Amino acid sequence: MLTQLEKAEQRWGGANKLIDQWLTHRRKLLIQYFSLAGLAPSTRAEKSLPSIKDVKEFCAQLVDYVSEGHFEVYDRVVSECATYGQDSKATAQNLLPKISESTDTALDFNDKYTESEDDKVLYQLDKDLAQLAQAMESRFEYEDELIEILHSRHS
Repeated sequence: MLTQLEKAEQRWGGANKLIDQWLTHRRKLLIQYFSLAGLAPSTRAEKSLPSIKDVKEFCAQLVDYVSEGHFEVYDRVVSECATYGQDSKATAQNLLPKISESTDTALDFNDKYTESEDDKVLYQLDKDLAQLAQAMESRFEYEDELIEILHSRHS
């Protein structure tokens, strides 16, 4: 996922303020994910569970990222695409339901880990992080398609 992000930053970075902000927030989310999962480039000393506090901080970042997409970025991208033709707008609108599928996974993850009072929920964290990673990887691919529409047709 970091490799894909780096490619996206190289390809589209600096072209549009909205895109730059979006990619910066994705990077922050990924760094927190890798840290929480104990994966390179971030690793925890010894294989231990993260604190529930760290998980909840990640959840806050995750919800912020997902919300930013739905409530700030996607509508602006679709609007900008609409000004350049119905084909661009239709393509952008077709991607939104695909992106929304991962929103449910992200919100379920958030609910599970922010509402739990029992630290034993952390025993399920590795499995849940793996599921979340799959959903978010698909989301990032669809978001990149939106960025490509905005960048290639309208920059």
